[in-house]
Amino acid sequence: MDAVVVGAGPNGLAAALVLAKAGLAVEVHEAADTIGGGARTAELTLPGFRHDVCSFAHPMGLASPFFRAFDLAAHGVDLLVPEASYGHPLDNGAGIAWRDLDRTADGLGRDGRAWRSLLGPLVRRWPELVDLGMSDFRSIPKGLLTAARLGLRVAEQGSPAWGLRFRDTIAPALLTGVGAHTIAPPRAFAPAGAGLLLAALGHAVGWPIPRGGSQSIVDAVAAEFRACGGKIVTGSRIDSIDQVRAQAVLLDVTPAALATMAPLPPRYLRWLNAFRYGGAACKVDFALSGPVPWTAPDLAKAGTLHLVGERAEAVAAERAVAEGRHPDRPYVLVGQPGVVDPGRAPAGKHTLWSYAHVPNGSTRDLGDAVTAQIERFAPGFRDLVLARNVVTAADAGAHNPNYVGGDIAAGALTLRQTLFRPVPRWDPYRTPIPGVYLCSSSTSPGPGVHGMCGVHAAGRVLRRRFGIRADPLDLIRA
Repeated sequence: MDAVVVGAGPNGLAAALVLAKAGLAVEVHEAADTIGGGARTAELTLPGFRHDVCSFAHPMGLASPFFRAFDLAAHGVDLLVPEASYGHPLDNGAGIAWRDLDRTADGLGRDGRAWRSLLGPLVRRWPELVDLGMSDFRSIPKGLLTAARLGLRVAEQGSPAWGLRFRDTIAPALLTGVGAHTIAPPRAFAPAGAGLLLAALGHAVGWPIPRGGSQSIVDAVAAEFRACGGKIVTGSRIDSIDQVRAQAVLLDVTPAALATMAPLPPRYLRWLNAFRYGGAACKVDFALSGPVPWTAPDLAKAGTLHLVGERAEAVAAERAVAEGRHPDRPYVLVGQPGVVDPGRAPAGKHTLWSYAHVPNGSTRDLGDAVTAQIERFAPGFRDLVLARNVVTAADAGAHNPNYVGGDIAAGALTLRQTLFRPVPRWDPYRTPIPGVYLCSSSTSPGPGVHGMCGVHAAGRVLRRRFGIRADPLDLIRA
């Protein structure tokens, strides 16, 4: 066997496909009975209601260099783009990030010009922006002007200057809700960078929702991998490097897992043990008898919503989580697949996807707190609930061991752990064990369904272990 990949999440499958496209014999081992990692879909509440187990909306499905090369549409994946990428309800109104930048700015009143000037230059050069954000952070970016523009905006939005350009409450709340996806206090460089990237993509390509669920994305990659001669073995747990025999082994696992899989040099082991895991998520899925009755009607057009109130409330909630406390009103991320994909539920009914941010390792069931936060902006919501399913942060690792303590990012998103993820080495993917590489979201560029952690790791494997210097993305296009 030329290569073995451990873990059939998006990064593991992306790495496996690159290697198979290079003509290598590749085998993937997945501990679970189904593939997908953070991109699974299942009936979690009632029969006929299909819920995404983790990831929901996928701007990177259209924007990621890996998926642009792979072309999901050509492989049968239908990415449905809502008219509104995301919404942010407030107690006295709502902010809507429409797919159209100008329409969004026009709805923000006197902050419209500030929104357009903040995001417009990034939207216009979005491929360069994505290539920068999805890089391995070890090479000079091609779009230096775009990099400079992003850097200036990150410095602004990650510092006490973050509110200087805004005059009202809606625009800053709208932007803060996106940055809080990182489950970290949003006024910091890493959350600001992630928020600006996602906000720009909301206008550049939208936040698409795969027809039928996120599972369709990984199923398409897996089908192409098998067509290239690759083999996937499910229900196969690899706890030790000694269990596999291959010239190269790629691990879609966390640093914590790697530390238990083989003897490692003390210095490298100290780096792995110093790797920090961040805030976590309590997942709450609902089966509904009808659409959510949002007070602001335009919220019914948004695929994704951020429920946390104004910017100050969002900052307080995320700070509480970072300090190990449960906020009274948590940040709740909501997904409405029925906006574009009514087939996720029986006729006339709806599924609703949500996360609430909680401290790492939390055992608390936030089903009631999430319901209350939705009810706050959609009175009468409780009366629509037919069933709900709750997965606490502590239990999240049962379906995905990479979610340590419920950390769905597989590692805290700090500035240091963005640039040096997971260890401070020039090649962060290569481990001290000959032929063994990390390719999970714990490596650069970090979390999300984009496949680029796997692509970067596979490129290094091809060069170092097999002397193949082809561009991994060119292999995918072939």
